Amino acid sequence: MKKLLLLTVLFLCASTKTFAAPYDHIHLAATSSQEAVNWYVKHFGGEAARFLRSTDTSYPIDRVMYGDIAVIFFERDPGEGSVGSAVDHFGFSMTNVAEVVANVVADGGRQLGELREFSGMQIGFVEDPWGTKIEIIDDPELRGMHHLHLLSPDPAGTLDWYGENFGGEREQWKDAVPALNYGDILLLVRQAREELAPTQGRSFDHLGWKFADLTATEAELKANGVAFSMDPREFRTIRIAFAEGPDGVRIELVEP
Repeated sequence: MKKLLLLTVLFLCASTKTFAAPYDHIHLAATSSQEAVNWYVKHFGGEAARFLRSTDTSYPIDRVMYGDIAVIFFERDPGEGSVGSAVDHFGFSMTNVAEVVANVVADGGRQLGELREFSGMQIGFVEDPWGTKIEIIDDPELRGMHHLHLLSPDPAGTLDWYGENFGGEREQWKDAVPALNYGDILLLVRQAREELAPTQGRSFDHLGWKFADLTATEAELKANGVAFSMDPREFRTIRIAFAEGPDGVRIELVEP
């Protein structure tokens, strides 16, 4: 009996380390949601969609689906860009990096620096027409939506915080970068070199995770010291809440 109990405890501890709340969405800002949707589909693929992939035309087409992850657009002035906040950029994995960069530049975006190699992969950085920085990387192990790249004065502590509260499998990505793996997206954190601005109101407004029970999740996260800027409430046919991550990162929690 003692041996069985010990095995159960070890199993639960191991499960906790790799538990992952499904990653749900990225919320950006653009002066026109429809224009932004068309632009992202044109350059990065994905499926233009309405709220919850609804066919109800009373909902606008305001998002692009990459599998189960949505890039959603607030229709507002994007304010300042993502660079300068703790969410520096996000990335797509594609085979034709140079071509994508050139097409983005020809279509209202701009290139940030030169193309370069990292761990045998070609990478390039661009900025969309509304100020969000995007990395294009040729990683054959994960195509499409690829990663979220955060900055922090304490990268190890920040990665621990996300792992403790949103799960994910800890790994050394490409044997070079500490990361949390959520299966269909990676979360990376690197050292900040300057003071970071909060994400709210900028072109990359917030990150989003999905939970089955927001009431229980709120209690668990608050017990773990996580601050909420908005407690769970109804929104259309779902429930949402907002929490505060390290370094001013705004985080939305969604209950389908």
